[in-house]
Amino acid sequence: MATVALSGIITPTNVVTATSTTTLSNKTISGASNTITNIPATTVSDTANSSTGYFQIPTGTTAQRPASPASGMTRINTTTNAFEVYGNGGWRVVKTLTGVTPTVEYLVVAGGGGGSFGGGGAGGLLTGAGLSVTAGTSHTITVGAGGTGRGTGGQNGSTVTNGTNSLLGTLVNGSTGAVGGGYGGSQTANSGSGGTSGSGGGGGHGTGSGGGLISPANGGAATSGQGFAGGAGREPNNYYGGGGGGSSSVGGDASASGGGNGGSGTASSISGSSVTYGGGGGGSYAGTGGSGGGGDAAPNDSSSASVAGTANTGGGGGGANGYGANGGSGIVILRYDDTYDAAASTTGSPTITVAGGYRVYKWTGNGSITF
Repeated sequence: MATVALSGIITPTNVVTATSTTTLSNKTISGASNTITNIPATTVSDTANSSTGYFQIPTGTTAQRPASPASGMTRINTTTNAFEVYGNGGWRVVKTLTGVTPTVEYLVVAGGGGGSFGGGGAGGLLTGAGLSVTAGTSHTITVGAGGTGRGTGGQNGSTVTNGTNSLLGTLVNGSTGAVGGGYGGSQTANSGSGGTSGSGGGGGHGTGSGGGLISPANGGAATSGQGFAGGAGREPNNYYGGGGGGSSSVGGDASASGGGNGGSGTASSISGSSVTYGGGGGGSYAGTGGSGGGGDAAPNDSSSASVAGTANTGGGGGGANGYGANGGSGIVILRYDDTYDAAASTTGSPTITVAGGYRVYKWTGNGSITF
C-alpha cells in the first residue's frame, strides 16, 4: 500500500479530550500542557480592582434570599430597596438606597406660661411616629418662647403672658402646632384670670376669676391632646395660687396650708436620653413645680422665691405672692432610622447626633430642615 504524505496540516494543540463527564468548578485551564488548576479565594481577595466599570452583586426580593444564609452574604433587596448583609444570625440593612425618604418620629413642645400667684401652665406637647415627609421640601421649625412672669412688680406689675407656639412646618397640627402654656392667675392684672392654653395656668386669688372662666380661682383649661388644666387658687386673702397644668396631669389645687403643685411632665427618650418635658409651675406659697416647671421656693414676698420654668422643656413659670417667674422655652426634636441619608440641609444650628440606630435633630431655636 502506498504511503501518502500529508503536508500543510495544522496539528491541534491545547486540546482537552473528554473521555468521561467532568465537572469543572472554580478552575482555569492554562498552559501548553492543558493544566487544570483551582482558582483560590486569595486570587480575588485583598487585591485592588482597577476596573472603571462595575462589580455586580446579586439582586432579589426578600422571598428570594438564600435558604441557608451564611455570614458575609451580600445582596440588594428589591422589596425593601436596601443594601443588606447577613450577619449575627440575620439580614442587616447596611444602607437604604438613595431616593427613599424616611418616616419621622417627632417631639414638639411649646413655651411654658409665665407665673403670677398661680403657676404657669406647661407648653403644649405633641409627640408621635410615622410622620411622612417629602424629599426636597423645606419645613420651617419654630421654637416657642416662654411666657413673661409677673416679675418684681408685685401684684400690680407687668401683665403676665402665655408661652408661644412651637411648630414643625405644617406637618404636626397644621399652622397651630403645639400651643403655648397658659399664664398663672393673679389678682388684678389680666383681671385675675389664668390662661386657657396648651396646659392651663394655675388659679390666682382675690378679685378676678383666678385662672377660671366660670368661678373665682379655678385653673385655666387646656388644649385637648396637648396638656392638662391648671389647679384652683385659694381666695380671698390667702394668696395661695393653684399649680399650672402639666403635659401629663392637672395642676394641684391650693390648700389651706399652701399653693398647689404643678402638673407632671412627660418623659421622652427621643433625644437619646430620657428627659421630662412640660411640667407645670407651682403656685404661690411653696407650690412645687412639675419636672421642668418652676415653683415657689418659699412662702414669702421675695421675687427670688419664684423659679423659672426650665429652658427647652416648656416648663411653666413658678408663682409667688405678688411675683412670678418666666416660663421655659420650648423645643423641637426629630429622629429617624440612620440607614437613611442625612437631611439635605438644615438651618438654625440644630444639634445633630447619630447614635443608637437613629439620626437625631434637635432645635432650641428657630430654623428649618429639608429632607
